[in-house]
Amino acid sequence: MFGRLSGFEGSLFDEFRRMEQEVDHLFGARPWSSGIRAVARGTYPPINVGSTLDQVDVYLFAAGVNLESLDIAIQQNLLTIDGERRLITEEGADYFRKERFDGAFHRVITLPDDVDSDKVDATYHDGVLHIVIKRRESVKPRRIEVK
Repeated sequence: MFGRLSGFEGSLFDEFRRMEQEVDHLFGARPWSSGIRAVARGTYPPINVGSTLDQVDVYLFAAGVNLESLDIAIQQNLLTIDGERRLITEEGADYFRKERFDGAFHRVITLPDDVDSDKVDATYHDGVLHIVIKRRESVKPRRIEVK
């Protein structure tokens, strides 16, 4: 319809597409789906980390993860969570959109310096892994009474 609007090799719109691809490549855009649930590898499963004076809470949202595949470790204030989720797929099916991540994952979370690596509890309920890491008693604030 617009043909050649300038001296570019192809149409002006082809040049815009080429420029878009170069910018995507430069900033690391991924070729997979950009749906709301599509995430880059390394960011699955999503996590929330919160803390109080008594503990640090880590919530890992990983429905369908095989608990036997989970490996949780703390070393030098780094919490490492490894695991795997296998999805059942129809053999021979050609998926044109796939929004659920499957496969192995590895997440590393830096914890505050005052956590006690000997006081860790982990529970899994309704697809959420909840890890509680207690803080050391010696670093908690202590109220001092004035006499």
